[in-house]
Amino acid sequence: MRRALPPLRALLGAARPPRLPERRGTCGPSAGHSAVSGAGARGGPSAGHSALSVLPSFGFLFDIDGVLVRGRTPIPAARTAFRKLVNPQGQFLVPVVFVTNAGNCLRQEKADQLSHLLGVPISQDQVMMSHSPLRMFKPYHEKCVLVSGQGPLLDIAQDLGFCQPITIDALREKRPLLDAVDHDRRPNVLSPSAVELPKIEAVVLFGEPVRWETSLQLIIDVLLTSGYPGNPYGQESYPHIPVLACNMDLMWVAEAQSPRFGHGTFMVCLENIYKKITGKDLKYEALMGKPSRLTYQYAEHLIRAQALQRSWEQPIQTLYAVGDNVMTDVYGANLFNRYLQESSRPGSRARLQAQAAAGRAPALLSRHHQPGLSWEKELAPAAAARCRSVLVCTGVYDPHCQVALPSRDSITEHVFHGHRDFSFDPALVEPDHIVPDVDAAVDLVFQLENFAPH
Repeated sequence: MRRALPPLRALLGAARPPRLPERRGTCGPSAGHSAVSGAGARGGPSAGHSALSVLPSFGFLFDIDGVLVRGRTPIPAARTAFRKLVNPQGQFLVPVVFVTNAGNCLRQEKADQLSHLLGVPISQDQVMMSHSPLRMFKPYHEKCVLVSGQGPLLDIAQDLGFCQPITIDALREKRPLLDAVDHDRRPNVLSPSAVELPKIEAVVLFGEPVRWETSLQLIIDVLLTSGYPGNPYGQESYPHIPVLACNMDLMWVAEAQSPRFGHGTFMVCLENIYKKITGKDLKYEALMGKPSRLTYQYAEHLIRAQALQRSWEQPIQTLYAVGDNVMTDVYGANLFNRYLQESSRPGSRARLQAQAAAGRAPALLSRHHQPGLSWEKELAPAAAARCRSVLVCTGVYDPHCQVALPSRDSITEHVFHGHRDFSFDPALVEPDHIVPDVDAAVDLVFQLENFAPH
């Protein structure tokens, strides 16, 4: 996964040992356990599927970094796995969506990269970037929004539906007096800009920027002036204009030996600067990217769309989320599974609405702010019944670097690297299965589902 956290082995202390299929070699301490024996551990499919499936009743949500690649280096098991997932014509035999926390490119670019990497044709409709759910936030598409991050920001924003995006660099150019940290970048002529700007009505954080001091300063200016940067800070600017953030991962892993700062680290800086200045908490209108429920609901929507396009009438009941990180891939899949279980119970809709009104919705929006969830109107109710987490050993998670595991009673004493607005629950970081690599993950799922396409 692109946005990966350090291996939080301590957080697994309260979890039961996940299962590992015997035939796939040794990845971790549970290598001697049968994969099939754990199939129904969270109420999921079991080996009771006696007849071979012709049409799939399941789909895959694949992470990318740490599962398919490590930095720029492909993981060898990836091509082997995907040869099993397509027919001789290159068509997928089951619905597949690639769910990444990366947000610095368009879907088509990522699809082209994956096609080259895996040797199978991938369409942009199979790719979900951290910012993809912003397509559902239509009330903001007509507003002037400040966008922060890197890559082709205007192209990304416009592709998502935003009609009036303005970048940090463009705002800096129009308000040159605001960016004063780097003395060499200060303007030579210290005169206020006469350029008129529309009111900025929302801030969209796509990912970590390059020059943090500039982005932090200008975003704070926008929030404290109610969208008119360059004006004096106002006294009545709270609650501030909406902030929508993609990708909350504190750190990520690539070629370096230790983790690197991610967008979550930038968000920590922004949140603390805002609170230091105002004494109040920065609020988020929405948080997206793994492990947000919003991200998994949108991914499930894409899975349904694929099945419909292929005229597969059998409902996709089970999603298998394959990832390498406990705090994003496993946490997010288990959180979504919990939501699916809750929403299937009688009276669940009213109960979930009540939880939202009380600020206890399942880790979607800020604990301080629960608006009308208008984005949910853009999606049909989830058709899947369950979501299973499958942890691979080719990325952040390393079973050979275990530390002493704490007891359930002491789990709260350990550092939680998730976002401020997500509560820690030991059950959410417990994977349903651990396998050596993505090829083993595909084999395991085919075995659990008794799926033999060839």
